[in-house]
Amino acid sequence: MTKPIWEPGTERIERANLNRFMRFVRESTGDEDIQRYSPLYEFSIRHPERFWSLVWEFCGIRAQGEHEPVLAERERMPGAKWYPNVRLNFAQNLLRFKDDRVAMVFRNEWGHKRELTYAQLHAEVGRVAHGLRESGVTVGDRVAGFLPNLPETIIAMLATTSIGAIWSSCSPDFGINGVVDRFGQITPKVLFTADQYGYGGKRFDCLEKIRGVIERMPSVERVVVIPYSGDPLRLDGLRDAVAWPDFGGDGEHAPKFEMLPFDHPVYVMYSSGTTGVPKCIVHGAGGTLIQHLKELVLHTDLKREDRFFYYTTCGWMMWNWFASGLAVGATLVVYDGSPSHPDGNALWTLADEVGISVFGTSAKWLSAIEKAGVKPRETHKLIHLKTILSTGSPLAPESYDYVYRDVKDRMLLASISGGTDIISCFALGSPLLPVYRGELQCRGLGMKVEILDDAGKPVRGEKGELACTAPFPSMPVFFWNDEDGSKYRNAYFSRVPNVWCHGDHALLTEHDGIVIYGRSDATLNPGGVRIGTAEIYRQVEQVPEVLESVAIGQHWQEDERVVLFVRLREGVVLDDALRERIVKQIRANTTPRHVPAKIVQIADIPRTISGKITEIAVRDTIHGLPVKNTDALANPQALDLYRDLPELRS
Repeated sequence: MTKPIWEPGTERIERANLNRFMRFVRESTGDEDIQRYSPLYEFSIRHPERFWSLVWEFCGIRAQGEHEPVLAERERMPGAKWYPNVRLNFAQNLLRFKDDRVAMVFRNEWGHKRELTYAQLHAEVGRVAHGLRESGVTVGDRVAGFLPNLPETIIAMLATTSIGAIWSSCSPDFGINGVVDRFGQITPKVLFTADQYGYGGKRFDCLEKIRGVIERMPSVERVVVIPYSGDPLRLDGLRDAVAWPDFGGDGEHAPKFEMLPFDHPVYVMYSSGTTGVPKCIVHGAGGTLIQHLKELVLHTDLKREDRFFYYTTCGWMMWNWFASGLAVGATLVVYDGSPSHPDGNALWTLADEVGISVFGTSAKWLSAIEKAGVKPRETHKLIHLKTILSTGSPLAPESYDYVYRDVKDRMLLASISGGTDIISCFALGSPLLPVYRGELQCRGLGMKVEILDDAGKPVRGEKGELACTAPFPSMPVFFWNDEDGSKYRNAYFSRVPNVWCHGDHALLTEHDGIVIYGRSDATLNPGGVRIGTAEIYRQVEQVPEVLESVAIGQHWQEDERVVLFVRLREGVVLDDALRERIVKQIRANTTPRHVPAKIVQIADIPRTISGKITEIAVRDTIHGLPVKNTDALANPQALDLYRDLPELRS
């Protein structure tokens, strides 16, 4: 059996929220066998109603009404109903604290510094909510944010959800079409934006885009502009526009919380949109809240004294997840700008400056700073850092080595995996469990996660489809403009009836951990053998000359062959010697089936706005098929590099 690369010490185990929760479960149920994570997990999936009731009580969720039944129509998936007799308000639960402890610390790459206490947060939410009510926003209306990652973004979300309206946001690097493709479907009444944002040492105007957006979105009755840049605001050409400081007036307005059904919509999220107009995924207030609290309190071990950071845009579900840290009373560290400006140490410098204890980022960023030779262990103190969270793509085993070698060894590295679809995680970390190289520590409590083979049967120690075979609270309540539910069912339940199939290629290990190999819908299939692209990337990116890569399957001679595109360091050319080293690295550490038939040097790799490499768009381009929604891409011009390549004609 392989050995762990980190194990929690006695003090960490004793102080963990999850350890206290296990004691609470034992006292509540009389089940003395629940002394470790494994029996707790089994209890959570065998007795979901009892488990989620205990999570509710332990996390102190505020609500009205009868808690029974916890789960109605549990045999339906989709269709099960959680807490049908409960009414609550999402924002009220995130604003349960109202004291002088710091709620948010803000920094950006321009050098701006701000702090906001929980009492100040309450006051600002009340003011903005008053402005929304005065603008005619009521229960069920939509409010959108085309915004950088600012405290005002979280305030606008809380104000929106406090009155029972539905919040949706995307980052300001989207083009006009990308914004309209998303917000245009949900017809928001109010739109929040900033005048500018900064990234990588440059400033970008937002208002010109917004002028184009509102021309095509007549539903917008009010535009609220945050004077983020400090420059004088120019609101000409923006109909019904008002500056943020003037929205809601000068008087004091305490938040008024609308009590609504458990599954009342709180967020609209969007699919990546690389295969067509993005699907609008609607999440319920109660399911999002209880799932986030379970993950933050029990799995992440977030406490009131923590300073919690996640590098994210407002278009990625990690922003929503991060914002829920307010319900714990922790201090959110909000950062806007490039994570690599002025250099790869920017976020580690931030961690030292403000005392970050829980640090969230992407697997891609960890890989990138390793390539850049960043070694914070030699340059930074990171005294308070106790946990690093990684998501967005599978975290390579070598990145585990890098973090424990060059960042900090006495802390938890938790790779987590879920998605926009569930606004949460299927597999993630635990402060009570060891960390094994290349593995996510555990399946989420209350999530009956299984790995299915091609026949739809659960397997262990074999690669298959990551699935969830029982209802969970944070399933979408519906898709927007999907009257008969067919889009929803086809998205997750078309492969195995009554089972959520997530589209990830994964394996359940001997430690009850999970290994994610990449998206199953981009799985390579040469000679009928299924190959996860992440298995290739893990090896290719060990080659120092390679910055990043994308692997796709090309239809070839009535079969499929693997084509690997590599972006190399500046000045490096893909010659036969380098090509052979790449092949040798892949063959030695995977199988001969993983070795690409073609390796092609490329100048750029297309990715979505949220930073994910889009294999499907590359695959469609090389086959001469249209990429249906290039506005979902951060760099759509990169696709031109893949058209009519002579290297792929033989």
